[in-house]
Amino acid sequence: MTVGRDGETRGAGARAARRLAVVCVVGLLSGCSVVAGPASIDTFDLTVPDIAAPASRTRMLQVLVPEPVVDRAYDGDRLLVRPRADEIAYYAGAQWSDRLPRLVQSRLVTALERSGRFRAAGRPGQGLAIDRQLVVEIRAFDYLSAERRVEVVLAVKTMDDRSGRVLSTHEHRAEAAVEGDGARGVVAGFDDAFGRVVAAIVAEAGR
Repeated sequence: MTVGRDGETRGAGARAARRLAVVCVVGLLSGCSVVAGPASIDTFDLTVPDIAAPASRTRMLQVLVPEPVVDRAYDGDRLLVRPRADEIAYYAGAQWSDRLPRLVQSRLVTALERSGRFRAAGRPGQGLAIDRQLVVEIRAFDYLSAERRVEVVLAVKTMDDRSGRVLSTHEHRAEAAVEGDGARGVVAGFDDAFGRVVAAIVAEAGR
């Protein structure tokens, strides 16, 4: 029997469908998936350094920490990598536990509270009667891959919240070497550098 072109097309389609069904069944039986799932992403956090309380607590102030100002490159949860000074990439398979500005804000608030230098520290909307405000800008939070080091730079303006007067302006910078080839080594470097920057910010805010 002669089959026309349309019939040949339908027959070829049916045979292809049967072959795909066999492949799918074999894949299921062997524990394999025909459709690749999403790549796994490791999630990392930043820790808060231990900061000793001063011998005398003469300034029990309440401090407000708004969300830090950032360029768009830092306004996310990815670990920023600079292969060169003029290039930006993101570390594959790794992310922060929150958007970087919110994560930095949260850890700063915790560090200020734990230091014992202040009556309270908080974020906007928490109803504190604020004495001082820390306006933070994230200027660098980079893994410099060619040099195998991280760089953390936070600029901070300490303001009298009642008068709006700027009491101090400082750029706090720290670097740390990265050991190993994995994301954990990079994050350990970030955590080390960030901890030293936070300690410097807390000490400056309490003066």
